[in-house]
Order: sequence, then C-alpha cells, then structure tokens
Amino acid sequence: MSFDPGMLHNNGHTAYANGTGPGIRETGVVEKLLTSYGFIQCSERQARLFFHCSQYNGNLQELKVGDDVEFEVSSDRRTGKPIAVKLLKIKPEVLPEERISGQVVSAIPVHLDGKSAPGQVPTGSVCYERNGEVFYLTYTPDDVEGNIHLDTGDKVSFYMETNKHTGAVSARNIQLVKKKQMRCQGVVCATKEAFGFIERADVVKEIFFHYSEFKGDLEALQAGDDVEFTIKDRNGKEVATDVRLLPQGTVIFEDISIEQFEGTVIKVIPKVPTKNQNDPLPGRISKDTKSKVTLLEGDHIQFNISTDRRDKLERATNIDILPDTFNFTKETREMDMLSAQRNHAVRIKKLPKGTVSFHTQSEQRFVGVVEKEIMAANKNASPTKGKEKEAEEGMIAYEDCGVKLSVPYHAKDLEGASYPQVGDKVEFSINEVKRTGQQSAVSIRVLNRNTSNAKRLQGFVATLKDNFGFIETANHDQEIFFHYSELCGDLDNLELGDTVEYTLSKGKGNKVSAEKVTKVAAVNGIGEDVGATVMVGKVVRPLRSVDPSQTEYQGLIEITDEGWGNKGQSYPFGIMGMANKSDCLQKGEVVKFQVCTISQTGQKMACNVVPQRRAMVECVKDQFGFITYEVGESKKLFFHVKEVQDGLELQTGDEVEFSVVLNQRTGKCSACNVRRVSEGPKPVVTPRPDRLVNRLKSITLDDASAPRLVIVRQPRGPDNSKVQLPDVLLL
Repeated sequence: MSFDPGMLHNNGHTAYANGTGPGIRETGVVEKLLTSYGFIQCSERQARLFFHCSQYNGNLQELKVGDDVEFEVSSDRRTGKPIAVKLLKIKPEVLPEERISGQVVSAIPVHLDGKSAPGQVPTGSVCYERNGEVFYLTYTPDDVEGNIHLDTGDKVSFYMETNKHTGAVSARNIQLVKKKQMRCQGVVCATKEAFGFIERADVVKEIFFHYSEFKGDLEALQAGDDVEFTIKDRNGKEVATDVRLLPQGTVIFEDISIEQFEGTVIKVIPKVPTKNQNDPLPGRISKDTKSKVTLLEGDHIQFNISTDRRDKLERATNIDILPDTFNFTKETREMDMLSAQRNHAVRIKKLPKGTVSFHTQSEQRFVGVVEKEIMAANKNASPTKGKEKEAEEGMIAYEDCGVKLSVPYHAKDLEGASYPQVGDKVEFSINEVKRTGQQSAVSIRVLNRNTSNAKRLQGFVATLKDNFGFIETANHDQEIFFHYSELCGDLDNLELGDTVEYTLSKGKGNKVSAEKVTKVAAVNGIGEDVGATVMVGKVVRPLRSVDPSQTEYQGLIEITDEGWGNKGQSYPFGIMGMANKSDCLQKGEVVKFQVCTISQTGQKMACNVVPQRRAMVECVKDQFGFITYEVGESKKLFFHVKEVQDGLELQTGDEVEFSVVLNQRTGKCSACNVRRVSEGPKPVVTPRPDRLVNRLKSITLDDASAPRLVIVRQPRGPDNSKVQLPDVLLL
C-alpha cells in the first residue's frame, strides 16, 4: 500500500503517543533506510518511528543509515500509529575532545590461557574525578590502544564517547600512563630482634623490613621463608612493606643445568674467609657441595652449572667428588665406626641410606595375644626424678616352634589409632638390637578384639557428618564419637535418632570413642514417665551440634509461661527429646514441650519438643524464597519451593509455619515442611467514581473532534499477564 501524506492527522487536537504537541521537534538516528521509507531510533526516549521519504527536506541521496536527523511526530490517520514527519538532517555537535586522566578500577577478566572469557564481549571499568566527585566508565578490549593488558590500579588517559542509540557513555582510545606498582618477591635472609632483611628476586640486592610490616604469625617467620612485599621510599631509602608469606618454593633465584660437568679443584675456600661486603650472595658457596665434603686442591669433581636469573652469573653447584679422586690424590681410605674419641674423621664418604643398620627386623610375622596393656605415663610425676619412661611397656605372649614366649612392645610401634587391650589377638614382627640382642614387637596390628569382657552399650544417633558421627548416650547427658569404618551395616540406612549398640574404646591420648556400632530395634529413647502437661518455654542453649563452640552436649529450655507457676525453671534436652530429630532448634526460639523422667538416673528432661515458628514470606523468586526469620548473623531463612506443602504458590506477605534443618556439611540452615497459615493482603481495585462514569457516557465516539486515546501496545505484567489500563479522560 502506498503512503499518502494527506492521510496525516495534523489538526491542533491530535494526541501524540509521546505526549508532545505539534511543532515540538525531536532528534534521532536513521536506523533503517529503504527506497521509499525508513525507520528512526529516537534519542530522547525508547521509540522506533516510521517515516516516508517524501517527508525528508533535502537530497535523499545524501541521507544514510546512522545520520542524525530532526523531526516532528504525527500519527497515521489510517492506522493511528505515530510516525516521523518534516525530517531535517542535522550535523552532530562536535565537542572539543579532552583527554581525561583516570585509573583502572576493574580489569577485563581473562582465563589462565590469557584469552578473554567466553560469551559476550568482556568489559572493564575506569574512573576519573571531577570537582570532588568520582565517575565510572566502561571499556572493551577494542578501546585500549596497543597490544597491552590493563591491570587494576593502572594509571590511564582516555576520551569519552556517547552511544547514539543508548546514550551510554564509555571510555575509548585508552592509553597506559603508569603501571601499578607490582608486588615483589624474595626470601627472608636474616631476622633480628625487631627487623629483618629480604633477598630480592628481581635484583641482586637485599631490602630492609620492620616486623610491624609483616602480615602474619611473626613467631612462625624464619630465615628461608618465601615472601612478597611492596617497596616504598622512607627517608630516602627503600624498605619493604606489607610483607606476606608465600608457599615454599615460589621464589626461584637460579636455573640449574640438566647437563653435568667434570672438573678439577684449582683453589679451595679458605678456612677463615674474609667477609666481602660487596658479595651479593654471602655464604651461598657453602651450600654448593652435595654431601658437605671437604674439597682439596686437585680433587676430581662432578657438578652442575647454576645461572642466576637476576645478573646471569654462573657458578658450580651440586659438587660431588668422583670415585677416582683418591687414585689421583693417593690418599689412604679407612673403614670404622664413628665414636666419641679424640680422633676425628675427615673426608667422610656418604653411603646409601639404609646401608648401616643398628637393628634387624624379622621378615616373619607372628601372631600373639596381649597379656599386658600399655599404661599411660603419669602426668603428675615429678620432672626432677631423673629420666623416666613416657609410658610403661606392654607385653605380648606368642608361640614359636612350639615354645611359649613373650615380647614387650611400645606405643610408638602400634599401627592404627586404638590401643590393644588384654586378650586382643595381634599380629607383629620382632625387632632385635644388634649390640644388645634386646627384642621388641613392632608393626603391631590388631586382628580380633576380645569381646568376652567388652560391655555393649546402647545409645542414639545424634549427629552425622561426612565420615564420622556422634552417639547420644542412654542417659542423654553426653555424646560419643564414632567413625563410619566402625559401623556394622549400611550407612545409608542410618538416620538421626536410630538406636545403636556399641563398645567403648580408648585410642591414643586416652580419647574415648565407640567401635563396632550396630543398629538395633528402636527402644523407648527418652523415658517412661512422660507428663501430660504441655508447657511453653524458650531455648536458652541449643544442642552442641548446632553450636559446636559450647562445651555442654545437652540443650536447655527455660519455662516462660507464668501460667505454670514455675516460670524460669529449666529442663535439659537431647536429640531424643525433639519431636523432629532433624529440626535445628536455635537459641531464643519459643517451643512447646513435655517433661519426662529418665528411668536410669531419675533426671527430669524436656521431651516431645516442638518449635512454635510463624513468620512472613519476605520474597519469592524462581525456585526459592526467603522467610523473615533470623538464623545467625541476622540472615533471613532460605527455603526451596519443593518444601512448600500441598504444592501452593507462596506470595510475599503470606504467613507460614515451617521447620529448620541444619546442613551438616555447610553449616547453613534452611526451612522445610513450609505450610501456609494465612494469605497476605491483596491489592484492591478502586471502583470508578460516579463523575467519571457519567462523563464517559456522554462522550460520542463518532465525533471526529472528540478526544481520542490510541493504544500503541497492550501492556503486560512481570508474569506476562495482561494489565488493565486505568480509565483516562482526555480533554
């Protein structure tokens, strides 16, 4: 269909889509241009307008895509859509460009291979200051001049550029002015009372640092540690500041050749060398010999060449005497044992490790029974009574070729974390000292525990971690550690509150743990005498699984309801006292509970503890939301939509009830079993006033001069639903 300029609705009562009247000019950019029409992207607002080429005032051949134009807005009478008319090409205002000095505040991210991150074009940001106010601009890799990568903190200069379509301002033609002062590396070469020195890795030079500049545990700092630091000038001298430890092996001063060389010593180090203050590496030459051997003139040696990365100086290192040296020097070699005599050995040759042994160990493995346990050392013994044994030795009985024998053993020779007990069957080797013939058992491993005297106890699973857990004792007053390797059965079937049987065992350090843990049929876990009265209280101390910093295992509930007449009275509780074993009771929570009596001890404890939680839904996002319930550090409680009961869709303001569970791996709490109690307030639609209803009835739509409202696009809400337009009366 051809365009007819006469179809424009240009009378003085036209209602324009952008709210402007006739004669008001706008600016924009030609976005698309065809033979007889095109489209303009408005600069002052988000709109794309159609225009006919007959409305252009000028040579149509000179109009191109991207040109800035000025125009008026009218509407097409046939379609009612806004269009651009009376187009006039304008020249963009050319502002005098000024290079701006600034600083990189966020560098463009790169991968380890040096390439930019995949996906959309990566961006960085720079900042500059004007009249005491800081402004931030973005930039891309194409905006940086030269093949360089800018780092955070670099000083730069740039021009500002405004995007015609979006109006966004960015930085372009960025030039590097000054690189940020980089962190230097080195090795601590000396430590004094209040200061030290670092051998730098960039130049052959040492630098001073004060201990107040060391960021870390000063007690652990020692010569030879790798560190990084920043160099600053103080009183005309360079000093190291912000000194921090690096992993050992990070700093490398030299490169050592793979190839080995042979040579002859022509000059040796003097026994009392004069210290040369100009030597950049004092004392380093003493570390170049491989086995601390004394070198003499004429020795035939083998060595590598070390090249210093800083000044490229070379020296011999890893020096080792060749076996044929003594053929050249005609020295006499002797073999003997080192002893505390006045004579001393020189030019000692190191033998392979393990060549000399003072004891022998049997290849045969023996099986025996522990007849005497190791007794722990008496910690209260006086330290002035000579040299006492750390622990009394134990004894193992065994048979060898039909002869009954016994052999002592020590704690250091045990394999595993637990001490063997009397009657345990063990496997071991025998170690014999060559000089004295004394024998002892080593590499001792427990084969079977003696279960005849081991008492089986009952408890309840209180905590389950990654590879270990804790058992609440039958008296509900403490917890016992157990490792999953001691569990007899399938770990996947073990849940909080399950009844188990176990045996107590003492490991190294006399630490008590449970072993041979077996799941058994459930028993009455909390007590037989349960009171019928339901009380209201407040948690004043949670379980230790919730707050590991506390020393007591049990939690504590204080009565808050004055109706019971005993307000302030407290009752302890354990994992078995909770109605929901996986619920995470926080300090300060209001709960309902009953009181029961433990049959073994007669102690009164809280049982059937149920938290009274009600809170409002703060917000709901895609698959999760948050509840206005604080759990540690004033954080809101997280919940997943799959935890909402009955499949309801919660809205902001809904009142809910819920349980709190603790993720043992991450230590974070979340809500589960979320149930909506009441719905939040909904927005109420205000009815139309009577005067507006009467006014609308009097309007005649056939009157061409009457006010008219044109809907450009039907609005939609955030959930893509239709939105009802308010009643509008145009005068």
